[in-house]
Amino acid sequence: MPDDHSRSARLLAPAALLVFALALVAIVVGSGIAGGGDGERAQPAPTGRSTTQEAELAPRKRRTRAIYTVEAGDTLGEISTKTGVDVETLEELNPELDPVALTPGQKLKLRE
Repeated sequence: MPDDHSRSARLLAPAALLVFALALVAIVVGSGIAGGGDGERAQPAPTGRSTTQEAELAPRKRRTRAIYTVEAGDTLGEISTKTGVDVETLEELNPELDPVALTPGQKLKLRE
């Protein structure tokens, strides 16, 4: 027959785990990590500049590279993931491409 100490430990352990889980959820929700905000996005402070001036000062989007150099062990799928160009597009832009026989140093077009 188990003693009272082991019986109470068996009852308290799940209760302690539940209390810990509830406290963790409360902390995460309260910190805003889980998107627990009020649904409104913070608006940038006005700068006194027009929208056109803001657009001129905004960082320009970098164009993707036009050429990719195949590295050892690359596959067409990995190249697609690295560059953000679909496999089908890579094949269309590089009709001479043999996806099975990629060689290091080979150059692939990524865009027109």
